[in-house]
Amino acid sequence: KELVKAIAQAKESSQKRNFSQTVDFIITLGNIDSKNPEHQIELYVLAKYPRSSGKTKVCAFVGAETYDEAKRVFDTAIESHDFDKYQADKKLVKKLLKEHTFFVAQATVMAKVATVFGRVLGPKGKMPNPKAGNVFPPKGFNLEQLYERLQRTIKVTSKKGPFVQCIIGSEDMDNDHLAENALQVYTTVLHSFHDDTNKIKSVFVKLTMGKVVEVV
Repeated sequence: KELVKAIAQAKESSQKRNFSQTVDFIITLGNIDSKNPEHQIELYVLAKYPRSSGKTKVCAFVGAETYDEAKRVFDTAIESHDFDKYQADKKLVKKLLKEHTFFVAQATVMAKVATVFGRVLGPKGKMPNPKAGNVFPPKGFNLEQLYERLQRTIKVTSKKGPFVQCIIGSEDMDNDHLAENALQVYTTVLHSFHDDTNKIKSVFVKLTMGKVVEVV
C-alpha cells in the first residue's frame, strides 16, 4: 500500500512531459562501505511485469550460424564478420549503446566482442554478462525465451555510491504493477546481504523529471 501511494504521489506531483517518463526506484543503503567490492551490488532482477508498455531493445552479437535466427528475434543482430566496421567507427558503437538497453552475445564470439565493443560498452556496464544469462551457446539455446526474459529484467547496481537506483517501469503502467516490480527489487536487494541488519535505510520513487517521494 505504501509503495502504491508513493508511486501515485510521484505521478501526481510530476509535470506532464511530451514523452513517457520512467519510474525510478531508489534504495539508500546503510552500514556498508560502497568502495568495498564485497559490499557492491550487481543484481539482475526478474520482475513480474515488463518495464515498459513498449519494447526493451536488445542487441545481439552472433556468429554466422546464429545470425538468421537472431535477426528474427532481437531488435538488432550483428554478425561477427561485420564487427570490423564498428571497430573503425566508435560513433556506430555509441549509437548502438544509445538505442539498446541490453546486449547479448554468442559465447564463441565473446572475445571479439570484448575487443571491438568493450571500450564503449564496458564503462557503461552494458557488456553481455554471463551472470545475467546474456551469453549463450551457438546451438540449442532458446533465443526467444532470452528476449522475453530481458523485457522483464531490471539491472540493480550500487557502484556509484551507498544506494541503488533502477527503472521499474514507465509512468503509463498501472501503479499496482509498478509496486510489484519495486517490491521484487527491494526483496532481492535485501536478500543479497549475508547480514541484512541496518543495510537498507530508506526507499524512494520518482519519475524521470519529477520530485523524489519517500516510501513511508
